[in-house]
Amino acid sequence: MRIVLGVSGGIAAYKACLLLRRLSEQGHEVTVIPTEAALRFVGEPTWAALSGRPVQHDVWTSVHEVPHVRLGQSADLVIVAPATADLIAKAAHGLADDLLTNTLLTTQAPVVIAPAMHTEMWQHAATQANVATLRDRGLHVMDPASGRLTGSDTGPGRLAEPEDIEAFALAAVQESLGAGGASASSALDLAGTRVLVSAGGTREPLDPVRYLGNRSSGKQGHALAEDASRRGAQVTLVTTTDRPAPTGADVVGVETALEMRDAVLSRAADHDIVVMVAAVADFRPKARVDSKIKKTIGQDDAPTIELVRNPDILAELVQQRGEARFPILVGFAAETGDRDGGVLDHARAKLIRKGCDLLVANEVGDGVTFGQDTSTVHLLRLAHPDEVQTIGPADKDVVARAVWDVAVEMHSWS
Repeated sequence: MRIVLGVSGGIAAYKACLLLRRLSEQGHEVTVIPTEAALRFVGEPTWAALSGRPVQHDVWTSVHEVPHVRLGQSADLVIVAPATADLIAKAAHGLADDLLTNTLLTTQAPVVIAPAMHTEMWQHAATQANVATLRDRGLHVMDPASGRLTGSDTGPGRLAEPEDIEAFALAAVQESLGAGGASASSALDLAGTRVLVSAGGTREPLDPVRYLGNRSSGKQGHALAEDASRRGAQVTLVTTTDRPAPTGADVVGVETALEMRDAVLSRAADHDIVVMVAAVADFRPKARVDSKIKKTIGQDDAPTIELVRNPDILAELVQQRGEARFPILVGFAAETGDRDGGVLDHARAKLIRKGCDLLVANEVGDGVTFGQDTSTVHLLRLAHPDEVQTIGPADKDVVARAVWDVAVEMHSWS
């Protein structure tokens, strides 16, 4: 799951480090949003080291990514631990004066509040009214533990133990799933499912130095692998890049189209869903030169390179599957419009020609999609080729979630 861990300013912030470690070790992607006060107790480097991700703590950093909206929209779960009386009051009254409170206003995911404060503050009528308001709105507010507080004080107000917060939070997610909540499309719905994702652009060597390639960065394929892992899938990632892979994924490194073909075809039958995101080169040099091709001084002629066609891996997967129900096959097609038709015209023709279950038509061009953090895609199903679902322009992780939503639906029907 994609989890936002909010940390407000209290001495119990050190316990949030233990909670962060537990969540990260379970394979969840955790983004920490500490308040400015929280950073006085635990510094930014600690959160970054434990999460393995950049720390977000103000609305002015990376403004072009609109973090005060994006973080809440993309979360599967939001946990605030510790939540001070001040943070609870702001949340209850809809205030949004920092990144964490903005995130609480924008998210539709389950929200878990783990209070920590002195007993008098917890028992104050204002705090109790604010807690009741949050619970009435559907937020999951834990009761604090009772025990030793700051200094010599004891009583209710102690932050619950990290393992108890984790269990409470996961129960909140399951409750949301059972109620058809906003996170139902993305939390653990791939549990027990084996998925294979291909990623990156293949490289076809001309000589030991040069190759024929394309502009694919592998970002979309790795985003799909990450989201599948968060949703509980067992992931095999066949990739040409060295981008980070999900924890626990079986990573298979390849370079050429033929290497990718062998890696995918030999593993596909053992998976429930195969998503071919990789930008596989259509052609490769007929022969690879063993030494560097030299530029001869005094000659203007350039070498002639003879090309041969690479195999169509997706078409071979359809043929290999035959009449079987599995694996469900998802193809990606990088398309541009031309004088023969638009992106959707070419995409529909390719969907019918290849015969995969779902085709994701990716609009590409100079400065569009390849290497970027956003994409515009069109989802077309073989069963209903005239129906189109358009996503974007949107972050590639948003595209990934949309693709898996459709693939999960197909898997449940098969």
